[in-house]
Amino acid sequence: MGIAKGKRALIVGVANDKSLAWQIAQELHSQGAEIALTYQGEALEKRVRPLAAQIEADVVGELDVTNDSQIEAVFANLKQKWGGLDMLAHAVAFAEREDLRDRFLNVSRVNFSRSLEISAYSLVALARAAEPLMEVRGGGSVVALSYIGAVRAVPNYNVMGVAKAALEACVRYLAIDLGPKNIRVNAISAGPARTLSSSAISGFHTMVHEVEQRSPLRRGMKTEEAGKMAAAILSDLASGVTGQTIYADVGYSIVGF
Repeated sequence: MGIAKGKRALIVGVANDKSLAWQIAQELHSQGAEIALTYQGEALEKRVRPLAAQIEADVVGELDVTNDSQIEAVFANLKQKWGGLDMLAHAVAFAEREDLRDRFLNVSRVNFSRSLEISAYSLVALARAAEPLMEVRGGGSVVALSYIGAVRAVPNYNVMGVAKAALEACVRYLAIDLGPKNIRVNAISAGPARTLSSSAISGFHTMVHEVEQRSPLRRGMKTEEAGKMAAAILSDLASGVTGQTIYADVGYSIVGF
């Protein structure tokens, strides 16, 4: 009997087998949950469908989080298939490559807005769509992925740090709005992980080395550790936890000098 036995979970943001979203999907599956995945575009669909087959997950449609009609279609599909939803994992973020290499000062108005729309507003849009499906199940749980760059100025993280700060604020305000429906909303601030998105950050390997040298555990975060923490927070084991950003970063966030 796993901690997610009998639960139904939608995971948004799986890009390949290195994705933290994929770690969450695997862990929830191992803990007994039924899993649904989405994809963005034909190229990612070719990666997501074989992964879905590994955990007997349903691919419930294409989902570009800037497209309201696609959001509506995915959740209509979930309603038809399951009737309700217990868990939602948000692992979506975006910044233009040049904005993760140039000075933050130089980010354009267009790129700034796009980063915040995809990385932060998307949580609001997905939570709004999930609310009625979770309500019929008596409540639910939402988790989003963040990073320490939301609260500290990390070299080259730039506009993504601003977007993650907005995401963490969205978590708190959504927790207030959805709490009366017994829906919890939290964020996990994971350590730096070698994923498709992190490859765009200039100096990423330096970030990983810094964590390995200075964290209390003297190592980097294992990607499966983020998946396990997400599963725990999404599950009823964390029934009294909402509106929080939980650090799963091998302790690096506590270190001063």
